[in-house]
Amino acid sequence: MINTPNALAALRILVSPVIFWLLLNRDNAAFSIHPTWMDFFAAILFVLAGLTDFFDGFIAREWNESTKLGSILDPLADKMLTLAAFLGLMSQGAASPWAIFLILTREFFITGLRVVAVSEGKEIGASLMGKLKTTSQLIAIGFMIMHWPFASALLWIAVAFTLYSGYEYAKEYIKL
Repeated sequence: MINTPNALAALRILVSPVIFWLLLNRDNAAFSIHPTWMDFFAAILFVLAGLTDFFDGFIAREWNESTKLGSILDPLADKMLTLAAFLGLMSQGAASPWAIFLILTREFFITGLRVVAVSEGKEIGASLMGKLKTTSQLIAIGFMIMHWPFASALLWIAVAFTLYSGYEYAKEYIKL
């Protein structure tokens, strides 16, 4: 059960609260760390955690190390990582609450849809649009953490990919 892909997913789960803490405490003068350093540490951890998402899937497929535990851990780790970043950024005022609401609503809806599909003996696999959704969210979060230009526009592009991929998953479920 414990293999490299599952360990990488577990690592994302463990790093998520650290990223959340860094984002929540970026302006806390009690730590005597400049906010840009807090952003930098959060961004580095986020990028490294995001890379583990790519590698755990690649290793699981290429080395035939897919497990039931991994099929639960991987999406959970992804959701925890993006949730930690989005909520931390929203608390700073760096992310639109409406954008985060739309993204999280889609995530809960699709997770519920997948649970229903599994209970009916059906499986809705990851799609190319789902992967683009994740990639666009990761890029937008990185830009927002670093307070780079176009971060807000990238977030709304991620929202568009997120909603469209949700539509595709719902359409796939109806076909099944």
